[in-house]
Amino acid sequence: MRENSNSMHGGQQPQKHYGITSSISMAFPREVDHQYTHKLSEAMKPFGVFEDEDELNHRLAVLGKLNTFVKEWIAEISETKNLPPSTITNVGGKIFTFGSYRLGVHTKGADIDALCVSPRHVERTDFFDSFFAKLKLHEEIKDLRAVEDAFVPVIKFKFDGIEIDLLFARLALQSIPDNLDLRGDSHLRNLDIRCIRSLNGCRVTDEILYLVPNKENFRLTLRAIKLWAKRRGIYSNMLGFLGGVSWAMLVARTCQLYPNAVAATLVHKFFLVFSKWEWPNPVLLKQPEDSNLNLPVWDPRVNPSDRYHLMPIITPAYPQQNSTYNVSSSTRTIMSEEFKYGLSVTDDILQGKTDWSKLFQPPNFFLKYKHYIVLTASASTEENQLEWIGLVESKIRVLVGNLERNEYITLAHVNPTSFPGNKESCSENEFVSMWFIGIIFKKVENAESVNIDLTYDIQSFTDTVYRQANNINMLKDGMKIEATHVKKKQLHQYLPVELVQRKKRLNRNSNGGSSKRSSLDGSQLDSSRDTDSGTPFSSPTSVCKPSRPAASDTDDRWVLLTENQGDLTQLECSIIHWVFHPQASPPAGSTIPTVVGRSVVPCLGSSRDTSGPTEQNQNGATAAAKRPHSPTQDGPPKRIRDPADLVRGSGPWRDILGGVKAMPIPTIDTSRTQRLPSMELPDVTSPLPSSNHQRVVKNSIRLALNRHR
Repeated sequence: MRENSNSMHGGQQPQKHYGITSSISMAFPREVDHQYTHKLSEAMKPFGVFEDEDELNHRLAVLGKLNTFVKEWIAEISETKNLPPSTITNVGGKIFTFGSYRLGVHTKGADIDALCVSPRHVERTDFFDSFFAKLKLHEEIKDLRAVEDAFVPVIKFKFDGIEIDLLFARLALQSIPDNLDLRGDSHLRNLDIRCIRSLNGCRVTDEILYLVPNKENFRLTLRAIKLWAKRRGIYSNMLGFLGGVSWAMLVARTCQLYPNAVAATLVHKFFLVFSKWEWPNPVLLKQPEDSNLNLPVWDPRVNPSDRYHLMPIITPAYPQQNSTYNVSSSTRTIMSEEFKYGLSVTDDILQGKTDWSKLFQPPNFFLKYKHYIVLTASASTEENQLEWIGLVESKIRVLVGNLERNEYITLAHVNPTSFPGNKESCSENEFVSMWFIGIIFKKVENAESVNIDLTYDIQSFTDTVYRQANNINMLKDGMKIEATHVKKKQLHQYLPVELVQRKKRLNRNSNGGSSKRSSLDGSQLDSSRDTDSGTPFSSPTSVCKPSRPAASDTDDRWVLLTENQGDLTQLECSIIHWVFHPQASPPAGSTIPTVVGRSVVPCLGSSRDTSGPTEQNQNGATAAAKRPHSPTQDGPPKRIRDPADLVRGSGPWRDILGGVKAMPIPTIDTSRTQRLPSMELPDVTSPLPSSNHQRVVKNSIRLALNRHR
């Protein structure tokens, strides 16, 4: 736990600790580090990541108006409920912000996530009835809509041109003072679950800001990492990558490990730390605390489903949750490659070999793979299409999970960007959106050809989408999903030629980990004979198990860095290596990161289980069993390293997480289907829509891959 939240100045104060361990380096920036930081800031300006002063003032003015508006409404509601005049005068009410705006990293034109906090006598129904009606009468408010039955209920609108998503929570207080601090866990007492969910965004954001040593360095670094993630196509919580809060927590952890570093150094250290991170070790900004409020928290000791999370990043506010439960084996593999690519590029930048613009160059997704699935969602009206693509996109990660479990598929990579349909192939009254999923097929030794059937994988996905749409009464005439397998050379039929055309001078390393990708994609099954047809499909409540990636480089391949890369040295790499492999001898002359207030006793034994013939993927996680066409269970259950031990502090993370005793590793049957939150998918027993005008077409996707000679 951090001792002090203030930034350090000079070397006069005693060393402070941030997060759950001591820092890796307390070095202060040099003049050249400030120069690189200035260049980084300049490189981001063309991408619109900074608002000018007029835009910032406009946002402040809008939020001020909204705050006054809320106080007026709460006073009016209080009067209708016969509260005494003295109480009404002091009843209060307040607007809190969270997300990118609260963190100070919002971009031009970004929306504002806000929370309306009211006293206990104001009901949620009041918010969606009388407050909604009051908003409707305001001349500066446009595009007003309420989503009352959402997982986190929200009112969306534009206030003087600024988009706002407004949540609601009532506290068990008689009045809401202007200086209210939501970080206290006591505010959660006697609240319904929807209020707790609504409060969570503000509480997590405030806790992150409290736990970083220098807010300005954190903000500039986070701006850079978010821009990089968006440009590289790995910014989407919905599709199984990371969302804004997850990226913020990774940057915050980097700031804790290098508390005095400036942004240019922190960006480099970010890639260093997370290119070496051994998932599924969790990222924690503080020791989890139990507030005895009996709320569900992320805890693999108690919740077996938490042990299957592949890339856990745990929110610092109670109740602690994993913000990355959507991450799949494929998305983790892709992000891990991108971390390594980022490290390689920032190495070159800090050696003067290139500039910051290279870090923000996007990869060409449509040149990476030989095979693609084209997923098409269409509707007969624009309004229906907006609803339809929202539902389809929210379930694409289910399709990725289905493909990952296919025995012939090594990796399924969805491009977060959707594309409009080809006007030539679409009817005049049809609105179409397309997503593309890159596929890497597994090497098949000693086989001239192999027939691959993706029908089950696609059909089960589309069944889920249609069933969900039917359950919530969204399904309308003309809503369709189609899936087609295409080869890279056929993409020009769907996309503009500039997206699929190879550039004359293409940097072979621009995909960030091309060496690994080329080995994955260097399949012996090269030429393919397509026997697939377009398909509308959907899927039941299946979930992502880790697929079997190709073998990666060994854990002991560490980058040796030169002297002109700042304070990053071979010793530092050895320290990071020792963090994950404490059975190795600590580097001589090193100061190993320790838990605050504890002595470090290096573990002499490893907690890894070597008793069984398990397979390891490149991130250290045991690969899950594949299925030929439907889930099966082959052989005895495999033993994997239990993330529960990471929380209670055994094994290699004993000193990082502050545990005392090593705990036994439980046996987990990884061949069984993993959990998916019940609110994500409908009941699999729900009937598919069967009305005459809602025909669900079920074609097949089959292809034959021939050995490349």
